[in-house]
Amino acid sequence: MNAPMNAPTGGIHAMRTLAHARSWYEDALPPEPPAPTLAGDVRADVAVLGAGLTGLNAALELAARGLRVVLVEAARAGAGGSGRSGGQVLADYACGMETLRGLLGREAAAQLWQWSLEAVARVKVHIARHAIACDWRDGCATLALKPRQERALRDWQAQAAHDYGYDGLRWLAAGELGELVASPRYCGALLDTGAGHLQPLAYTRALAQAARAAGVTLYENSPVLRIETGPRPKLVTADGTVEADQLVIAGGALPARLAPEPAAKVLPVGTYIVATGPLGADVATALLPADAALCDANFVLDYYRRSADHRLLFGGRVSYSGLDPFNTAHATRQRMLQVFPQLRDAKIESSWGGFVDITMNRAPDFGRLAPNVYYLQGFSGHGIALTGIAGRLLAEAVAGTAERFDIFSRITHREFPGGALLRRPALVLAMAWYRLKDLL
Repeated sequence: MNAPMNAPTGGIHAMRTLAHARSWYEDALPPEPPAPTLAGDVRADVAVLGAGLTGLNAALELAARGLRVVLVEAARAGAGGSGRSGGQVLADYACGMETLRGLLGREAAAQLWQWSLEAVARVKVHIARHAIACDWRDGCATLALKPRQERALRDWQAQAAHDYGYDGLRWLAAGELGELVASPRYCGALLDTGAGHLQPLAYTRALAQAARAAGVTLYENSPVLRIETGPRPKLVTADGTVEADQLVIAGGALPARLAPEPAAKVLPVGTYIVATGPLGADVATALLPADAALCDANFVLDYYRRSADHRLLFGGRVSYSGLDPFNTAHATRQRMLQVFPQLRDAKIESSWGGFVDITMNRAPDFGRLAPNVYYLQGFSGHGIALTGIAGRLLAEAVAGTAERFDIFSRITHREFPGGALLRRPALVLAMAWYRLKDLL
């Protein structure tokens, strides 16, 4: 008998209160006609729910193995966090390698590190293979604001070289920071020369085009109302169904309301970005000479980078309550001016928010709800790269080779405390403590 998975009510109202204003990423791209809406009953080998980077990567990998794949998206491909992020393409995991080594042991942690490098490489492969114009730039750096952060970054550089054989990290002392950033706030920086940044919506839309060219059937503007599990799982929308041998629930922030069990292990949090008007090549280059993406080492961090048309994109103000205060653009601009006071006369032309799904321990959460129902979620801010390896591991598992997927599924995840009503307030209190630690 098929078992319906109905939407829990907790958290959904809070998600809807974060206004999704049109982003500069959208303004910079030509409009695209939507894919068809699901109508009628469709059959597939694999159904994928969610056309963000997780679902698109999974669909591409599955189609490459000759499977009939149907991808169902509530809005447009990339409309969620995938197309609204800061654009950083990072190795490592949001939880840090020490957490993973503590959970899984040294050998598994070493494998996970190598797979995170593979994840970054997958992005570069997609860009080259599909000729994606997404403004790729090399380099991401983490900036220390205080000596304890400097020590922690130097320790990680040594550990990455010793434990994982990674030599792509370069330390810049205070006197060398002019190579990266024209700001007096920082005392050092760790530059990852293997990482990079890109225009995330351009990249996501291009993956959607590549998936359709590979034979994936994409339905947009087709919100799923119900998931039915069983020998042939089914996605049910207002106007149609998709029945398949296997089902993939891809990403936590958008479709997690349909699957209560994994939904309890992630929480969508809002993050905000502003874009200045064009600053001109000389000003933008003076601010960020290396054209790397930068972030600070605070727990509640700021991140920023140059755009291809010489704007500054600045983000990082996080809402753990799920609410969008009315002064988002103003508050983010004030944070920008703390880093770059020389931009006091620059105008903010665009401001937007989006959701990132985080886990309690900030490690990704891959698992199964049934032998033929998989989920991938909890990338916690590292999704542009990690979704690529997640899609590959998922396709391996569907094809019967689940060793790599199962190592990820061994990572233990706790539910956010407080249940549907109290887990957000509990997290807000915890984050207030971390903000205080950052300030002190």
